[in-house]
Amino acid sequence: MAKYKPSNENQMVMLPISLQDQLVPGTLEHTINRLVDENIDLSVFDERYKNDLTGAAAIHPKILLKVILLAYAKGMISSRQIERACHENIIFIALSYGYAPDHSTIASFISSMQSEISSIFSDILVVCEELKLLGGTHFSLDGVKLSANVSKEWSGTIDELKHKRDKLQEKLQRVIAEHAQADKHPQVEIERQQKRERRFQLQVERLNEFLKDREPKLGSEGKEIQSNAVDNESAKMTTSHGVLQGYNAQALVDSKHQVILAAEAFASQDHENLKPMLDSAKKNLVSIGKTPDYFEGKELTADSNYHSLNSLKVCKDEKVDAYIPDIQFRQRDPRFADQERFKDKKKADAKSSPFSAADFSYDESKRVYRCPNGKELKCYARNQVNRHRTYDLYHARAEDCAACPLRSRCLSKSDASRRYLSIQVDTGQPNLIDLMKAKIDSEQGKKIYARRLAIVEPVFANICVHKHMDRFTLRSKRKVDVQWGLFALVHNIGKIHIFGALI
Repeated sequence: MAKYKPSNENQMVMLPISLQDQLVPGTLEHTINRLVDENIDLSVFDERYKNDLTGAAAIHPKILLKVILLAYAKGMISSRQIERACHENIIFIALSYGYAPDHSTIASFISSMQSEISSIFSDILVVCEELKLLGGTHFSLDGVKLSANVSKEWSGTIDELKHKRDKLQEKLQRVIAEHAQADKHPQVEIERQQKRERRFQLQVERLNEFLKDREPKLGSEGKEIQSNAVDNESAKMTTSHGVLQGYNAQALVDSKHQVILAAEAFASQDHENLKPMLDSAKKNLVSIGKTPDYFEGKELTADSNYHSLNSLKVCKDEKVDAYIPDIQFRQRDPRFADQERFKDKKKADAKSSPFSAADFSYDESKRVYRCPNGKELKCYARNQVNRHRTYDLYHARAEDCAACPLRSRCLSKSDASRRYLSIQVDTGQPNLIDLMKAKIDSEQGKKIYARRLAIVEPVFANICVHKHMDRFTLRSKRKVDVQWGLFALVHNIGKIHIFGALI
């Protein structure tokens, strides 16, 4: 008969463990431990603690910072996940010296780091500079739109939110009326009614508090845009996966080892963020000993979302050698001449191509344009400036367009009364937009811009995919900035760990 040793799953075992022996040289946790202890100025946290005479002793900021950085590096965003790791994972126990901070302490620490995050970011950049991880010749800027910790259903104009509040109040009154008849229902039904009533009551109170003395939220063009009753600093943004309520997280990256020089979240489109990102990067570089003119003559690449006259003016003023293409640059590139074959031919055949300005001929004798149907378009305005170009404007007669057999191809809208034509006037002075087009279309421009993909895109892949930063868990821009800055820190620490050869 077989004989086995006894097994008792309830048996207690005491293991002698040296916490510091768990931080093995060559591991990421060891690098984080060394950097926080030796390279980050932790005195910036002293002002927030006023417990020298009264109150309990606080967990040291270096402990919280180490735990948070390692957690973010491993894709743990939730403060409850981090708390659990500090109880169960020996590496986190070693970094926290066995104190195991709770989730509220961790969340509060992250949310209140607005004044310290820039100093810590600069301290890590100093290490990158000392280890020669910064190249300083080519930089790339890009952004990713991430969901905020808020639902789209709480967004709308002020009038729309007032209408939503009124509808919720009506629902609340109906629920209260149903609750009045609760004596006729079982206890489970009563509890369900109470929960519904409380939920609607909280929603009405939230909207009432938000709408109190609230002014409409205006966009960059001065028109009202949708507000959000939970996080009004976030904005609705269109992505390739649909519309989300969130922030546009930006990063300016050095080409040598993909070190992030500046990281900030905005509630605006890419073309509005180039200047603040350059200013933030200059501030960070000056803090580590670089000169304010650090970007002069250096190459900067950004995708077509950053293409605007204001962005190009900023690059000119900063004397940056920028490569920012317009949205049609691929259509002019012969390398993409056969891209039409990837499009759905059935859809392309179903809708005829609309007439462009090239389909209209100019009659020099009458100084008019003729449409493909032979009708005249007369000039009604000359030398009209539209953003950065000058145009002469022509239009056809309404009666000519009304019965035209080519109307469907000529007019972009079915209810349009006539065709308008804008003809660019050659002023003899090339503008920044045209100069950038020529620059991007040159062979050198194509080679330089092609570097952007390999410089900045892997940074977002590392943060958003590998480290699972696919949404923000905090609310308001100042807190979101901290969370995005911490992930940028973790990314840079990873570069130090890989290329810096810290022991």
